[in-house]
Amino acid sequence: MSLESVRRFFAEHAPDIDIIELAESTATVEMAARAHHVAPAQIAKTLSLKVKNEVILVVTCGDARLDNRKLKQALGAKARMLSVDEVVNYTGHPVGGVCPFGLEQPLQVLCDISLRQFSEVLPAAGSIHSAVRISPARMAELTDARWVDVCQ
Repeated sequence: MSLESVRRFFAEHAPDIDIIELAESTATVEMAARAHHVAPAQIAKTLSLKVKNEVILVVTCGDARLDNRKLKQALGAKARMLSVDEVVNYTGHPVGGVCPFGLEQPLQVLCDISLRQFSEVLPAAGSIHSAVRISPARMAELTDARWVDVCQ
């Protein structure tokens, strides 16, 4: 169902973007990079966080690590990672397939500036076997994301 919600999202908002489906799992950054023949940094990983009472998504380069100080400064409060169950409940996507597209409910999306080093990144597409190739600028535009500097 999650892949289907992403499929509907792209059909409505960006029909020119194709979803790539693979037989092998792309659930981790390393697996996705190997399957798509790109550097791990080019995989756009989506992190699900809770800040106060708000759930947000932060999309970063696959090899980037969050900087807690920068994150707190950008968000105005300390953030915590969601549990596996919370991720599924809020996003509608399974862990390993989380992306900022076709969400269960509207969530604020932040894109880390680390993504800008690439002309194209590969975020998941709602399952552990799917992804899309998209420019960071287009991903931010389609998801109404705000650009932030929250990684080390």
